[in-house]
Amino acid sequence: MLQFETLKNDPSSHARRGKLTLNHGVVQTPIFMPVGTYGTVKGVMPRSLEEMGAQIILGNTFHLWMRPGLDIMQSFGGLHGFEKWNKPILTDSGGFQVWSLGAMRKITEEGVHFASPVNGDKLFMSPEVSMQIQTTLNSDIVMQLDECTPYETKGHLTTEAEARKSMEMSRRWAQRSKDEFARLENPNALFGIVQGGMFENLRQESLEALVEMDFPGYAVGGVSVGEPKDLMLQIMAHTPHRLPAHKPRYLMGVGTPEDLVQGVADGVDMFDCVMPTRNARNGTIFTRYGDLKLRNARHKTDHQPIDTTCTCHACAGSSGVSWDQGGRDGFSRAYLHHLDRCGEMLGPMLTTIHNLHYYLNLMQEVRNALDTGTFAAFRAQFKADRARGV
Repeated sequence: MLQFETLKNDPSSHARRGKLTLNHGVVQTPIFMPVGTYGTVKGVMPRSLEEMGAQIILGNTFHLWMRPGLDIMQSFGGLHGFEKWNKPILTDSGGFQVWSLGAMRKITEEGVHFASPVNGDKLFMSPEVSMQIQTTLNSDIVMQLDECTPYETKGHLTTEAEARKSMEMSRRWAQRSKDEFARLENPNALFGIVQGGMFENLRQESLEALVEMDFPGYAVGGVSVGEPKDLMLQIMAHTPHRLPAHKPRYLMGVGTPEDLVQGVADGVDMFDCVMPTRNARNGTIFTRYGDLKLRNARHKTDHQPIDTTCTCHACAGSSGVSWDQGGRDGFSRAYLHHLDRCGEMLGPMLTTIHNLHYYLNLMQEVRNALDTGTFAAFRAQFKADRARGV
C-alpha cells in the first residue's frame, strides 16, 4: 500500500510538503531516511531513532541476503520483526552493492553473476531474485533492480553510448521487476529508478519510460558516484520535478546538508545517505554553523557541546535543553575528543546520535518552513548559518 498527498507547494521553487502513507505508518515529507545496512543503524538503539524523529529507515537487500539469510528473515516475518522496528522500512535492490564488487561480478542481460564477498560462493542476482528477497524482507518500499551507471568506466569518462546501454538495460529490468513484484502479490510499494548518467536527454528518456510503467513512486539513481559536484547538481535540477507530481520522489544516496536543502528546492521528497553516520565515526560532525572536525587539537580543552543550539542527547543530555537555552547536561567537545582519541565506542555512538539528530531536525525545519510559507527565507538563513563556521 502507498498513498501520497501533497499538502503545500512552495511558490519560490519546486519544493513541496507531503504525506506518505505506507503499510507500517505515515511519513511526513520531505524526509531524511537513516541507513541501516545490516538491519541496524550503526551504534544507535531503535528507541533513540524514534526519539530523534526517524520516521522511516533503510535496509540493504544485498547484505541481508548474505547475512543472516532469507530463512532467518522469513522466520521473523521480515525485517521489521527481526530488528524490532515498527515503522516503515525501505530496502534498496542490491544493485549498487553488486556494481561495487568490480572484478568480482559479471553483468549480463539476465542479471549479475558474482562471488559472495562473505564466503566466495557463486551467486546470481536478477530483477526477479531481488523482488523475491525484498518480498521476504517485507519492506514498505521496494526498489527495482537497476544498473548504477558509473561516472567513469575503466579509466575514462562514461560516454553517452555507454550510459544509454546501461540505462536501457535498467529500463528493461524495471519492467521485469514490476512483473515479478506483481506475480509475488507483494502488498507493499515498488519504486522505479531513473538512470542515464550525466546526460539530461537520457534521464528524460528513462523518466518517460518509467512513468509509462506507472510505478507507485520514483527514485533518481546514479548520482553521487564520483562525478563533479556541479554535474550532480545539474541532474538534481533537471530530473526530480519532472517526475509525476502525485507520486513520491526519492533521491538516492545524497548527501550533505546543503544537498538536502537544494534537493528539496528541486522537488525531492525523500533522501538517504551514509554520510551522517559514517562521518560521525570518523570525527566529522555536522552543526548548524558548519562542520566540526572533532579530532582537531583545539577541541581538547573545549567545554562547549558539539552544537550549542542542539537538543540531542550528545549536546543537551537527558534534559533536552540546549546550551544556548541554559542547559549544561550535554557532553563537551573535550570529552568527545578524548573518547575518539582513546577509541572508546561511546564516542562514535554519541556523535552518530548527534549527526542523525541534526539531519532529521533539519528536515523538520524544512517541513515547518514549507508549512508556514517561509521556505525561501529559511534557505537564505540556512546558507548564512552554515557559512558562519563553528
